[in-house]
Amino acid sequence: MSKLFDQGKIGNHILSNRYIVAPMTRVSAEEDGTPNERMHKYYERFAKGGFAAVITEGVYPDTMHSQAYRYQGGLATEKHATAWAPIVKSVKEHGALMIAQLMHGGAQTQGNYYTDETVAPSKFSPPSDKVEVYYGSGPFPTAKALTVEEMKQVREGFVQSALFAQQADFSGVELHGANGYLLDEFLSEVSNHREDEYGGSVLNRVRFLKEIIADVRKAVGDTMMLGIRISQLKATNGSYKWPGGEEDAKIIFSELGKTSVDYIHISDDDASTPGFGEGTKTMAEAAKHYSNKPIITCGDLGDPKKASQVLEKDQADFIGIARQALANPDTPKRVQNEQPLDEFNGKEVMTPQAYVKDFELNYEEE
Repeated sequence: MSKLFDQGKIGNHILSNRYIVAPMTRVSAEEDGTPNERMHKYYERFAKGGFAAVITEGVYPDTMHSQAYRYQGGLATEKHATAWAPIVKSVKEHGALMIAQLMHGGAQTQGNYYTDETVAPSKFSPPSDKVEVYYGSGPFPTAKALTVEEMKQVREGFVQSALFAQQADFSGVELHGANGYLLDEFLSEVSNHREDEYGGSVLNRVRFLKEIIADVRKAVGDTMMLGIRISQLKATNGSYKWPGGEEDAKIIFSELGKTSVDYIHISDDDASTPGFGEGTKTMAEAAKHYSNKPIITCGDLGDPKKASQVLEKDQADFIGIARQALANPDTPKRVQNEQPLDEFNGKEVMTPQAYVKDFELNYEEE
């Protein structure tokens, strides 16, 4: 398992090992999205636990339509940026890099401080109900289709949020293009029925993501990491697969490979299994093969032997840990010291309230 503890490089940044905390929705901010001390302790603990980098929960980038959940953290205002700065400082002081994941909720929005209206590439309503643990209930409303002018405003929101991240001294930003949120809605034929240059072919549907990447890179320059998260599965449809299988993957990842992103972050239910049917590449393997970018992969990789095998097979470059990190915020230190890992118990740690209580009881600094 030594490869898990080799140094790695993304863009201009050196990571001390291959373990990265993957984004996890925590809905623990203040009502207006301002980060608080509870969040400070939450993120700081992962850095103390030996992770090379910590990616935030999806944070919303603008005060229009992007917020997806009540109490979701924001990076849309000067106030938000100022509140994030000491959290970032603490994480970095303990040896980890910190990346802000910028997420627009799109049609999967179930709570917004600023508006009740939701937007998507086309008129669309997600297929399952809202998630009660994240303060939602009942069916999602039908989102209205974005105009080209409104899409420009979305792009500007991502740019401004990336600049706020830079102001707060984040090491990088990750665009959330996965799991059924707005950017993924553009990518998917289920939610994108547009008849302009952003709809139709896979090549057209990836266009909006590429434009945002270009805009953000131009704004933040070359020193800040820029990544994008991609998945097939949706938060409201876990069984969804790209209809073109690996051929779709080839187009999507090849196009992303032409952009200035420093890495691609794959989200899958099991990152070690074929992504497009029996005998095919894993999602991460396809991303690495077609994009030639560093790859973070996430999905049921809590077992360090399994995670190590993914690296040894050169299917990915970094391992994203989510639920395992909630159960063991010091996963890297435990693995390196050959200590056992606690099993994940969703009832204990999945709700923000329960996890904060558990965190305070068990994870105080020694």
